[in-house]
Amino acid sequence: MKKIFIFSFLLGSHQIFAADAPQKEYFFGGIKTAEDLLMVSLLGILIITCIVICFLAYSLQQKVQAFINPLKQTDEAYEQAMQNRTFWQKLASLKPLSMEKDLEMEHKYDDIAELDNPTPPWFMYLFYATIVFAVVYLIGFHIIGNGKIMVNEYSEEVSIAEKAREEYMKKFANAVNEDNVKALTDAKAIESGAKLYTQNCVACHGEKGEGKVGPNLTDEFWLHGGSDKNIFHTITEGVPEKGMISWKKTLNPIQVQQVLSFIVSLKGTNPPNPKEPQGDKYESSEASTDSTANKTTSAISLK
Repeated sequence: MKKIFIFSFLLGSHQIFAADAPQKEYFFGGIKTAEDLLMVSLLGILIITCIVICFLAYSLQQKVQAFINPLKQTDEAYEQAMQNRTFWQKLASLKPLSMEKDLEMEHKYDDIAELDNPTPPWFMYLFYATIVFAVVYLIGFHIIGNGKIMVNEYSEEVSIAEKAREEYMKKFANAVNEDNVKALTDAKAIESGAKLYTQNCVACHGEKGEGKVGPNLTDEFWLHGGSDKNIFHTITEGVPEKGMISWKKTLNPIQVQQVLSFIVSLKGTNPPNPKEPQGDKYESSEASTDSTANKTTSAISLK
């Protein structure tokens, strides 16, 4: 019996340590080479051998016990007592109360005698079932590799989330893109953009857009263009050579538009300790139109 417990313990230990091991990529059935096939075959033979040994050991134990403690009563009274046992006594392989004297062991403590009752068969079968389950679990989860242990479940969930995100991005790809994007002016959109800016942009551009590692976002100077399309492109694609990462894998087009809207709303806010201007001065088409109109009006008045 000790060997059986040791075998079960070793199987359980293998499962614990194998769960932390890096997972392999398997082909059909988890078998890639003839070496893998040989290993699985040898393991199968070992499993069958262990099961047979377990049952033989249990049978031998029963026979040895019957030889050491032979039945002293073989008359009809004994047979009748065995048939009149309760359901629990039969399930637990307990002898009738009238035979307790024959089951008493030699030692006593405080006049309390111990009965030499065998381990119930249902308990032994349950124990053997746990060994079989451990072997099946070992093969399915750690040898063949088809079992959903934590690493496999995580990879599967990440794959499902990536597909869902791609579908979500495709759904909104035609709604907002670099060609038709416009800065939003409603308070709700700007508030959403402010939250996204706080989560992702503060480290480089400052809490109020004053600029830190990245440029100042509140003045009229831009390194990569200050139009809605330019800002949308910069946020989406990033500028790797300047340390600006691409956010298209993190933010969907609607979210980029909201961040863009918040950045546009920062223009002219004059935060404390702003970073010096960088890039070229940008004037919107509306500002250019107003400037042209003012020049025309001035020319007319001079005439």
